[in-house]
Amino acid sequence: MATGARTDPYRNFRFRIEIGGIQTASFAEATIPDTTTDSVDYREGTDLPFQKKLSGLTKYGNITLKKGLTDSVELYQWRKSVEDAGAIKARKNISLVLIDEEGNDKARWDIMEAWPTKYSPSGFSAKANEVVIETLELVHEGIKRTK
Repeated sequence: MATGARTDPYRNFRFRIEIGGIQTASFAEATIPDTTTDSVDYREGTDLPFQKKLSGLTKYGNITLKKGLTDSVELYQWRKSVEDAGAIKARKNISLVLIDEEGNDKARWDIMEAWPTKYSPSGFSAKANEVVIETLELVHEGIKRTK
């Protein structure tokens, strides 16, 4: 049995998001997108009876950000800029940063060329007392864990 210092896994409730260099910690949820590389079957005439597995296209899942609705309209304006002029000028680099209990950055995922593909505020109900949530879904062109 090892006698070194104990290393516990990090908890997922302390994080911040940097969007285009702007830091904000006001998000309630953020998904870290998955990455998948397609497998392509290939067989040459001399490979009987087996097939080779080659790597194909790599795909990246979407990011979902959720936060309580405030007076800020930055997220909505970012989405609206895509609706009005397309994504070409709306692309931003984003970082998802996991923070430990002492406030230190412990893990970082850098996401390239992200832009909002969907914006959705939650509905209203006179019978409820929940916070209104803004949801922003982002597409991107790559993710890299840098820390």
